[in-house]
Amino acid sequence: MADSLDLSGKVALITGASSGIGAATAELFASLGAPVAIGYHRNKKGAEATRDRIAKAGGTVIAIEADVRQPADIDRLVRETTSALGSIDILVNNAGSLVERFALAEATEAKLDEIFALNLNSAVLAAKAVAPSMIAKKAGAIVNVVSIAGHTGGGPGAGAYAAAKAALTAYTKSMAKELAPHGVRVNGIAPGVIDTPFHEVFSTPAMIKAFIAQIPIGRLGTSMECARVIAFLASPAASYIVGETVEVNGGQLMR
Repeated sequence: MADSLDLSGKVALITGASSGIGAATAELFASLGAPVAIGYHRNKKGAEATRDRIAKAGGTVIAIEADVRQPADIDRLVRETTSALGSIDILVNNAGSLVERFALAEATEAKLDEIFALNLNSAVLAAKAVAPSMIAKKAGAIVNVVSIAGHTGGGPGAGAYAAAKAALTAYTKSMAKELAPHGVRVNGIAPGVIDTPFHEVFSTPAMIKAFIAQIPIGRLGTSMECARVIAFLASPAASYIVGETVEVNGGQLMR
């Protein structure tokens, strides 16, 4: 079983990897032998700290700044990763954010466009950019990080974010159907309430307390608990899993 989790030599690109789930995934992938590209946007300090931890542990790692809301930046991110590390074997579309909480009455086209560009479009366009080389090799894995909000509609003011994540859950299945015949597996992971900087920004202590009250396991999840599932889905251990979204939420949502 340990061999089936081995990612030695598998080049991995992880977007939004400067903190939280993305950073934990980058560190875990590197520990499993994967050369890792850390994609980041504003959090240069976090990206460099993650890079340095991986390098200190003996891993092969680079950090690349890119705004994945911009298609040209996505293409550059893929090109620079490929140039530095080789053809991409694993893509983890982790970049995303609620951006801001707002009620329906406060919704604008600009707000919706930004949230969908970050949470949906970026993942689709990144997958588009890496798919040709994966198809050529007849091998590859793509893992999209969605959210429990995509099933529930999210918390107060999170409707646009929830809708974008729901759309990505659906697109994960579409990608999987299209790419599986070419040897490329696409799956997703839907985190519940995870102890990350996301909730430090967007959730009050009272909201967190209310969330925990709804979780049967009685606590927040951790970034590493999500990273382990992502690593599994990206690894040969999940070789017959295609088009699934794994719920990681401590029992908050059972489907």
